[in-house]
This record gives sequence, C-alpha cells and structure tokens, in this order.
Amino acid sequence: MKKIILAVAGTVLLIAAAVTYTISARPDTAAALPAAQLTLDPGQLLYRNVSTGRIAAVPLADPGAKPRVSGLKCDRFAVAARTALCLAVRPGTLPVLTDVIVLDDHLNVRHTETLPGTPSRARVSPDGKLVYWTLFVTGDSYAATGFSTRAGIYEVTTGALVKTVEELAVSVDGSRYTASDVNYWGLTFAPDGNRFYVTLGSGGQTYLIEGDYSHYSGKALRENVECPSLSPDGTRVAFKKKIGNGVWRLSVLDLATLRETELAETRSVDDQALWSDDHSVLYGLDNAVWAVPADGSGTPRRLAEDASSPAVTG
Repeated sequence: MKKIILAVAGTVLLIAAAVTYTISARPDTAAALPAAQLTLDPGQLLYRNVSTGRIAAVPLADPGAKPRVSGLKCDRFAVAARTALCLAVRPGTLPVLTDVIVLDDHLNVRHTETLPGTPSRARVSPDGKLVYWTLFVTGDSYAATGFSTRAGIYEVTTGALVKTVEELAVSVDGSRYTASDVNYWGLTFAPDGNRFYVTLGSGGQTYLIEGDYSHYSGKALRENVECPSLSPDGTRVAFKKKIGNGVWRLSVLDLATLRETELAETRSVDDQALWSDDHSVLYGLDNAVWAVPADGSGTPRRLAEDASSPAVTG
C-alpha cells in the first residue's frame, strides 16, 4: 500500500491562504503592463518568462508570435489536460519554502501546499489528476553534497498528498534496495495514472525506476538515466544522460528494447525534457525554449527567447 500523508489541519490553513491567490500571484510590482488572462485552450506553448518570472503563452504553431504574458509568477510550471502546476518560492523564507500551487484551466487556484525546498521539476499527469514535483532541500545528514531532493505527488481529485516518494519499495538487480542515501527526482506518469518513471540516485549512481503507483513499488530498468519524460504514446522516455561532471546529453530510451538514441542537441542540457508530440521534445537551455526531433535526426530549433519551463496544451 502506498503511504498517503493527509494534511488535515494544515490543509485548512492552506486552503484559506489559497483563496488569497489570484491570477496575479507573485505580482511584478515594477511592471505597469496589464496581465493577459491565459487559459489552457489547446495548441499553446506556455513558458516562464525568465526576466519577470511570469507565465507567457504563444501559439505552438507560431511560437514567434508576440507572447501574451499573465500575472502568474512561477519558478517552475507545467500543464496537462485542464490542470496546471506552479512552483513558486516564498520570498524571504529561510530555510527556503515553496508554494506548490494547483490551478484550473483558467489558472485560478484550486489548492496550495507549502513545502520546504527550492523548485527543480514540475509535471502534471496526462489526465490532469496528479501533479508532481521535485524540490532541492538542505540539511539531510546523508547528503554529502549538502542538499538532497524531495519528489512529491498531490492527487487533484482526492486531495491526498505524498510529500516524498522516498518510501517507495524498489528493487535493483532483483533485490530490494534499502540504502539510506536514496533520492528521487523527475517523476513522469503514463496516461493510466498508475505506471510512472522516476530517477533514483544513490551511491553516486542513478537508475531509471519503473513504478506501480497503486502498489507503491518499482524496479530499476537501467543505470545513468536522469529526469525521465514519458512520450505521449507511452513507449519511450526522453532523459538526460550524464557524460561528464556537470555535463548531460539528451537521449531517448525505447522501453521495450532499452535501445538508446542520442538526440541532435549536443550541448549540455540540465532540464526535464517535455514531449510536444510523439516526434519532438522541448527543453530549456540558455534562457530559451528549444525543440529537437526525438529520433536523433535534424537540428535544435529555438522556439522562444527569454523563456524556460515549457508546457504544451493538448
């Protein structure tokens, strides 16, 4: 059975706080321009404007168009179906706290959780029923680097919260893995809302874990896979492969054969790639959003400048 942590008393306070949020959450006090009212209508590329932190949108078919910029400010952003997820650091908090903000299709706040850590990754399940994230945290006694990660899940329809997936029962090479230094990051779910993939880091190694959410268990498929992103057809994961100290190469792994294909992007990409469809992936690099074919062909194409944390509405 998966361990579900229900924030009972805390949820009452957080819901009360959430109603104070509007579409201009994290307002940019220096900006005088009116905020665009964005929705999750299909065919859009949404992203975080790096200069202001605001969420912007352009037509996916015409990413060079003038963006519409909302008042919503996030450090990480994700969408799927009719659900959006905004991770926003609370200013002036030590240790750092992050608001995990769940939004509807008009970017109105549905729920907020406040958790310790700095935003790293954000995703929404294809059916919009789960949101999940990774935060960097400090203070773990086993963290030789001074920080570790917390990957968590919130069930939009039930209100159940898993603050960390560290208690996931995982097997590596057929045996239960119980090391004390386990970290997870980069969750990605299949359309069924049950099968998922995540990176396990331990002992200087990383593993791609295939998980079963209903049984809260998983198994390692192979090493050296970080920040997996499942393709819409559920057959491949895009991921970053470590090829040097602080250097990663974008690749795609066929889940049936475990055959790996390196993508045409040869620069180091420290991001969780996003599939815009079954044929191409998007990612943030050098304060821009880029696209590259998923089969290893072609060349990278810049879609939006002054941009990060891409999200696509289907």
